Formats: sequence, structure tokens, C-alpha cells
Amino acid sequence: MNEATKRPRSPAALTMIAAASALLALAGCNSPMPRDPSTAEAPASARTGESYGADRAIQTLALPPQKPLTPNPEYARFPRYVGTLGGKQIEMKLGAKTDEPSGVHGEYRFAGSPSVILVAGDRDGETLEIEESNDGTHITGNWVGKFEADGSVSGERMDPNDSNAQPFELRPAVAGATLPRAPAAPSLEPPPPAPRPNAVGGTSNVIIGE
Repeated sequence: MNEATKRPRSPAALTMIAAASALLALAGCNSPMPRDPSTAEAPASARTGESYGADRAIQTLALPPQKPLTPNPEYARFPRYVGTLGGKQIEMKLGAKTDEPSGVHGEYRFAGSPSVILVAGDRDGETLEIEESNDGTHITGNWVGKFEADGSVSGERMDPNDSNAQPFELRPAVAGATLPRAPAAPSLEPPPPAPRPNAVGGTSNVIIGE
């Protein structure tokens, strides 16, 4: 060991060493801390994927039915009702469920339409409450009605949010009676000309009384 190493350090040198050590410690405190995986924010690609999946689900629910429903042969034996919904002719087949004491189900269709709309719900005494679906999955309407002593039922059909209420009236169908066809569109042809006065068989030169 030489003389230089044995020589005691001056107070100024000790002060500089202490300052350098403090700066190094401060720099270490300002270094970024490792992130906790449980609190780390999901990557942008993952967040985008979740948003895309939600958007696709909403779009799927908003899509119209891909194929109209056809009559169910099992409902052919159900009691049949005919009447009107919002002024339009309809036919409904409604029968009791086998697994629910008060449950009812069936289908209805508008006059002239080959497709049907499913219905299911409950009948509690005189009160009828059923829901409809035009694709077998999504609810497209609610029906609330009351049965009369003669077997007829009347009430209102509403959209799923209980808006756009339309009156309905149904009565038991007579055996063998069919649902009337949809009214034909009005003709655009002009009406035939009225016969001329004092014309007989289309001949206008014949005078009445001779």
C-alpha cells in the first residue's frame, strides 16, 4: 500500500462522495417498477376483439329471421280460432301444454300468408297471457286477453316493450270453415261506362212506349 492510499481523505472529497451516492440512490428510486400482471391493462388487440364480439352479438339479435316458420303438424288438432288482429284477418291454433297445468301454446297466421308465428304462455281462468315469436327464438310480441262464456277471447297484442298496442278479437272457428283469403288489391282499370238514358239492350234509338 502506498502513501497515497494511507493519506486520509479531505472533508471536501467526502462531501463529493456522499453527493454522488445520493444521486445514484435517487436515480434508482425513479426507475420504472415492474407491472403487476393482475392489474396490467389488456392489449389494444384484446380490447378490440371483445368490442367486436359484442357488436357481432348485437347485430345477430337485430337480424330478421332467416326463414319463415311453417305450420306445425302437431298443432293441427288444437282448437282453432278466427278473428282479427289490428283489423287484419287471422287464424290461431291454441292448445294446452302437457307438462304445465296452465300452459298453452300454438301458432297463428294472417290471411293469405303461408308462414306462421309461434305463441306460448298461460291461461289462468279467464285470463290469457301469451308471447309470440316469428323465428322460434326471439320474443316479438305480447298478448293479454280475456275469455268470454261463449269461448271467444279479446284483448290487446303489444310489441315486446309493451308499445304499439293493437286490439284482437278471436272466436272458436266453425268446423269446416276456412280462413278468408286476403283482400285483393284495388283494380286500376276504369269502371265500364253507364248505359245511356232510354237505351234498351244497348240500343239507344228505341223509344219507350212504342
